[in-house]
Amino acid sequence: MIQTDLWPQVQRLARRAERPSRYLGSEWGATRTTDADFSFCMAYPDTYELGQPNQAVRILVNAVAAMEGVAAERAFLPAPDMADAMRDAGVPAFSLESCAPLREFDVVGITLPHELAATNVLELLDLAQIPLRAADRAVDDPIVIGGGPCAMNPEPYAPFFDAISVGEGEESVPELVAAVWAGRAAGESRQQILRRLAQVQSTYVLSLYRVLDADEAQRQSSWVVPLEEGVPPVIVRRVFEGFAESDAWEPCVVPFAEAVHDRLNVEVLRGCARGCRFCQAGMMYRPVRERSVDNIVSAVLRGLDETGYDEVSLTSLSTTDHSQIEEILTRLNRACAGRGVRVSVPSQRLDSFGVQMAELVAGQKKGGLTFAPEAGTQRLRDIINKNVSEEDLFCAIDAAMAAGWRRVKLYFMVGLPGETDDDVKGIASLAQRAYDRMKAATPPDQRGSLAMTVSVALFVPKAQTPFQWDGQISREEALRRVGLLKRSVKYRAVRVSYHDPQTSFVEAVMSRGGRACADLVQAAWEAGARFDAWTELFNEEAWRTAADKVGLVPETIAEATYDTDYVMPWAHISAGVTQEFLAEERQRAQEGLTTQDCTFDACTVCGVCMQTGTRNQLAAPRSMPEGGRERHG
Repeated sequence: MIQTDLWPQVQRLARRAERPSRYLGSEWGATRTTDADFSFCMAYPDTYELGQPNQAVRILVNAVAAMEGVAAERAFLPAPDMADAMRDAGVPAFSLESCAPLREFDVVGITLPHELAATNVLELLDLAQIPLRAADRAVDDPIVIGGGPCAMNPEPYAPFFDAISVGEGEESVPELVAAVWAGRAAGESRQQILRRLAQVQSTYVLSLYRVLDADEAQRQSSWVVPLEEGVPPVIVRRVFEGFAESDAWEPCVVPFAEAVHDRLNVEVLRGCARGCRFCQAGMMYRPVRERSVDNIVSAVLRGLDETGYDEVSLTSLSTTDHSQIEEILTRLNRACAGRGVRVSVPSQRLDSFGVQMAELVAGQKKGGLTFAPEAGTQRLRDIINKNVSEEDLFCAIDAAMAAGWRRVKLYFMVGLPGETDDDVKGIASLAQRAYDRMKAATPPDQRGSLAMTVSVALFVPKAQTPFQWDGQISREEALRRVGLLKRSVKYRAVRVSYHDPQTSFVEAVMSRGGRACADLVQAAWEAGARFDAWTELFNEEAWRTAADKVGLVPETIAEATYDTDYVMPWAHISAGVTQEFLAEERQRAQEGLTTQDCTFDACTVCGVCMQTGTRNQLAAPRSMPEGGRERHG
């Protein structure tokens, strides 16, 4: 096991840092293995309070820790003040459990939660004193493995990782750790170990492929080709088919510092087949797998007892879609009655939020409710396959007001493919009519507490979606459309907020870019970019300087629109959903046709069950709850 005397140095620095509890470790529920023969550290490329609630970190650390003889620990990126102090003092990035340098672990895993974390990956590697590029690492350096949502287009991150695990990691990450351990035990070279990793299902080992130029890529239908026999030309996403039967209770750490989502999280289902055409998560987490009522309720009650939390969140992409959500909530509300425990459902579908659902999720404390119509007109909602109507929204608001809520946030996007100015004005019209509905459904003496926020984000084309071929609108056009929206809102009670288009622009570049974007990321980091997802720290000038340095025009990456026969840079990565299905869905979008959800209706032939060898697993047949509308195709 790693031996370290780093803690006295970290302790001195932490005393002067903002929020020193970020660096303490030894939290309730944390464990440390002192007699292990092999070591793994799971790192999150952002601060503790953002990374600690991340369920992937918790799941993967637990999965590896269950391996005999292996120590599994956590690490997070120090905040800028601590990072600068560590560099000045020569203190490397460290794990929490044993305060050991990351560079001394056998395997370091880094999750890629979103595109704006790219420069943080380099910040973490540099702080860890691990060479940034895999090609520069020595035999004793850790094997660095990436994974997470951004693995759907790994190319902008590729040179910084020895391997990237594509898909769900409950089974694959322990297999990768075991492969490295076996290779190290056999005295193999780094390249021999990487060949071992390539044999683990759904693993992309970057050094075993040749990168093609644009013309050759279009002829070969791929931007990379294997250099050796036995290396898969296409890496298909790994799916944990045993999810539905697995224990919903996942042992967790209770932090000293207040985390962003400081509560017990219990994952109730995985996957979504609603088929929103802009949504990467809805494509990459298929098929749908539901845990049983008994499993979920037992996990919640055990988790509350073992952690002391007074709030539990039933997490998934679309929790109210669970076929037995009403029974789950009824049993939990009954079991938690009088305990001061709040049961929250963070993902609310408009067409699933009827009167009974509103009463079940109301609880004792009513904060705000967030609904996502996404678009202001039915025409555009059909284009994006949102499959909700104005009436769905109004019925949900009626139910929410009757149950005691008084604050509502509506989430929309601008710049969606097919959007016109009338669609933008439609956001204002819909919001104002929704506010009228709130007033009508609220007793006159309580209307003073009503609040509505319209939150607007810029559409970002994502890999592995039907809109992957559609470009993002320019920053200037985005600001024009937001201005049009704000001028169109006549109610002072309706507040409009919007996400900075420039960070969405960088997100689009990273989402759609190829291998050349890795040079852009490194140049941006060298120019001072880090913590790009933090509005106050985003450094636009660093990205502009980097683009000039490496000779890229980012606008050509973010804003280009392609025909569906154009081979995108991630064509060698498969989410399981076929490119033929994505192309057909884009065509249906252009024709204004919607596609049904296969968990409510017939199979849509998306390909995921065949490609991944899995299937939908529902706890019971799904049906629309009272107050919801029928699905339409």
